[in-house]
Amino acid sequence: MERLCASLDLRRGASGRIAVDLGRRVVDICAVAVIVLMLAIAVQVAGNLFDVNPLLRFGRDLPLLGQALTLNGLLDLQWHLMALVALIPAGIVWLRDRHVRVDFLYDRHGPRGRAATDLMGNLLFALPFLAMAIPAAWRFAHRAWRVDEGGANGGLEDLWLIKMALPLGLALLAAAVAWESLRLLRSLAR
Repeated sequence: MERLCASLDLRRGASGRIAVDLGRRVVDICAVAVIVLMLAIAVQVAGNLFDVNPLLRFGRDLPLLGQALTLNGLLDLQWHLMALVALIPAGIVWLRDRHVRVDFLYDRHGPRGRAATDLMGNLLFALPFLAMAIPAAWRFAHRAWRVDEGGANGGLEDLWLIKMALPLGLALLAAAVAWESLRLLRSLAR
């Protein structure tokens, strides 16, 4: 068990460097997605102001976009990007210890007490919630894929693509919580 826990330390070895580098890349991609989100908002506001719709027509059916980029499509794109920015890096935020916690309990303890509090929170709340949420999210995304769900009123097509971000983001978060729980067990075993 000690060797397994030591191998999970993010700061050690080639696998740790790969994980840290991957985390940085994901955060960088999310930063670009926020910029694209702001541009989509600005273009949608301008399109509404000048009553331009559709914004672009394509000669053929494109994945996700369909045959045209419309104001409703831009609105859909905004919530798609926001969902990606919120869900995908959740595991990285957890591993960097930047998530929200109830500090009035946490601040009263020393390092061992904090580790025990984190571990109990992971085991009693986070992991059971994720164990229930991931299968439900998978069914939600799978149903959208099975019926080839598309946006209404000229919105984006292929909604299963964004709905797949929910089980993916939750699974990444579950992996991060499990990883962190093993690290906490290791630190408490010392």
